[in-house]
Parts: sequence; structure tokens; C-alpha cells
Amino acid sequence: MIALNVQSLSKSFGGLRATHNVSLQIEEGERRAIIGPNGAGKTTLFNLISGFLFPSSGSISLFGGDVTRLHAHQRASLGIARTFQVTNLFQRLTLFENILLGVQAAKASRFCFYRRAKSFGGMMHEVEDLLKEWSLWEKRDVPLKHLSYGEQREIEVIMALAGKPRLLLLDEPTAGLSPAETVQVTSIIRSLPREITTVLIEHDMDVAFAVAERITVLYFGSVLEDGTVEQIKGNPKVAEVYLG
Repeated sequence: MIALNVQSLSKSFGGLRATHNVSLQIEEGERRAIIGPNGAGKTTLFNLISGFLFPSSGSISLFGGDVTRLHAHQRASLGIARTFQVTNLFQRLTLFENILLGVQAAKASRFCFYRRAKSFGGMMHEVEDLLKEWSLWEKRDVPLKHLSYGEQREIEVIMALAGKPRLLLLDEPTAGLSPAETVQVTSIIRSLPREITTVLIEHDMDVAFAVAERITVLYFGSVLEDGTVEQIKGNPKVAEVYLG
């Protein structure tokens, strides 16, 4: 089954053309990397897929249903989750409280504002299970601002997973990380269950090659090449774009 089908997608901001006629198909359970130099249109493409922007032309289909004109929250309810280039967490709340918000966001109870958090026993257990699964239970009461940047990037992925998405978009998940932290986050991404179709934007070619099965290369807003890891590694056009 096709999880994500993007056809002839274009987005212009006045005279600036950010993406142009981008088409790609991603199979359910696939791991796809989107690479390209700065300004290639990668984050714009993610914003179009997730509903933060509407396209100037083209269409987007998610698991067989057209979502081109649905807003971000509507697409989220259909199973899209994403992370961002810059960490977007609640720094004054604890690790447990951050993950709890991620879990609650996918529940009908997100509209209940006058009940104590402890009254949602099922969600509390879900948070506990997630933190234990990712070996973070011992840090559950630590405010986010006291955790390392690498840990916060890891927590962003966990929060995105808390809503049990079918399509996960990761925008440069290893940006700004040390080599050791990069290895840790790469391992997390590779360990994700196959029920989650995973698409990531990544500047680190080693990470892209380690995680993805297919790679799409964007250049000046258009698809330059699309293929397997080996095909992209040996492609002279891709080498020219990155190395000049």
C-alpha cells in the first residue's frame, strides 16, 4: 500500500519558487531520506506534507485519501506526526510531563481541562511504558531544561511516537548532535517498528545511508534523483551537487 503519494507539488512565495513539480511515492513501512543542499526545499516539502502550508498546485494523498486541503491538526488525526529542526519542547516541565502531553494530544481527553492529570490512569501507564522502553524512566522528574540537547532531540522523537503515528516525519533529527549522540538517535530511528512509515530530512549522509532504504535528492525545489542507497551513492549528479 502507498502510505504517501505526492504528485506535481509546487509552492511559491511571491516570486520565490520553493518547490516545483515534486512527485514521490512512499510505501507503507518504508524508510525514506530526503537530502539536498541548503535551500533545496526540503523543509518546505515537509510543511506541505504535514499541513503547515498549502501547495500552490499539486496533490497529497495519505494512505489512499486526499489530504491536500486538510489543516495540520486534521492530518495529525489521520496519523501524521513530525519533529522540527529546532527543538519544540516545554523546558520548564519535567520529562514525564512532556511525554504525558504527547500522549494526551492523541486522545479525546485533550479537551478536558478541569481534571487532575493523575486521574488519567491509562495515560500515565502509557508514559511509564514509553520512558522505560527508551531507558529514560530514571530521569522522569527532571525538568527538560536540565537535559542535554541530544536527550531533548531523542525526547522529541518519543513525543512524536506517543500519538502512535502511521507516518513519522523527522526534520534533521541529528542536527547539532555530537558523534555519540548521533549514533544514539540513529539507533532509535532504525529500531522503529515497521508499522510506522518513516521519512527524514538529513544533512549527515552517513545517517541517511544508515537509516534509509530509498533516498530522494532535492535541488532548487525539484527532484534531482530518486533511488536506492547504492544508486544515490554512485550517482555523479548527486556528487556534483554536494561536492561541486
